[in-house]
Amino acid sequence: YFFPLKLQNKTKEKLQRQICQVVLDHFEKQYTKELGYAWPRVRDVLTHPQCWQYAVLLNKFSWSLKLENTLCLKGYHPLFQETLPYLPASLKCYVSGTPGRFPAQKHQPGKLKDYYLLNAASLLPVLALEVKDGEAVLDVCAAPGGKSVAILQCAYPGQFHCNEYDGLRSRWLKQTLESFIPAPLVNSIPVSKLDGRQIGDLNPELYDKILVDAPCSNDRSWLFSSDIHQATLRLAQRKELSSLQLQLLRSAVKALRPGGSLVYSTCTFSKAENSDVINLILNSCTNILPVDISDMGKAVSQEFTLLGGTQQHELLVLPEKGKAWGPMYVAKLKKKYSP
Repeated sequence: YFFPLKLQNKTKEKLQRQICQVVLDHFEKQYTKELGYAWPRVRDVLTHPQCWQYAVLLNKFSWSLKLENTLCLKGYHPLFQETLPYLPASLKCYVSGTPGRFPAQKHQPGKLKDYYLLNAASLLPVLALEVKDGEAVLDVCAAPGGKSVAILQCAYPGQFHCNEYDGLRSRWLKQTLESFIPAPLVNSIPVSKLDGRQIGDLNPELYDKILVDAPCSNDRSWLFSSDIHQATLRLAQRKELSSLQLQLLRSAVKALRPGGSLVYSTCTFSKAENSDVINLILNSCTNILPVDISDMGKAVSQEFTLLGGTQQHELLVLPEKGKAWGPMYVAKLKKKYSP
């Protein structure tokens, strides 16, 4: 079949996502300063979606040997090695050294999906959280649900509370959980639509482990904003994000039991939304201590490129060709026991 030239060009345009110049200029200025020598390599990956990679997280509730064999035949290998400080045998994730995406599975009511496609770096906050069976766990900003699903691959929390303030994203979260988690278990997981900034006052000192995967200036998706006015507005609002992130963290600290731990994560390189927010919490909350996660960083340094010079309680994944994971910032904190 021969399509008219106009149609051919339109299809090509669809395939080539448009980079928003306003956002790229902003990133250029900010990240040349913050990432230094690493920024040009990072920019090369961010601006070329055809070199992005997708990891395949297997669903232990719908395990398939055939799927594992297919992945191996296609050149995929297990992402994590046994050297990690915390690596449950039930958490299985496969990656390939080449770009491309394994075919996605459609949502079918009553049928569990076999795998979840994700940016491999988004499993690092889950590994840093080190969830054990029986613990009370809270995922504060849980949509679209990938990290919640990953937590449930690792352990069976005694209580698991997923929260998502945004109505549309909350429905998406529920569908994700229903697609991966069997009925008796999924029915025991409350999905609330609370403002995360109020959770600490509503549920003080209730949880052993809390994940704050905060709303952030998502560097990958912002770069392809199709609406220039929306992009400009987003960049203006970017300054306010760190204030929201700080409030969410303060609330999570209140909701955390003494001795409990908290992981904060974002998918931006922005220092203002990452280490600056964590430093503010550490300087203003006398009952919070940083937790060293450098062992985890060393153990995953084969598969991920990490920014050098970060503190021991944090790591930042930088995408590179062949290891196009990230951006992902992870920091771990612990609440002191009362004197």
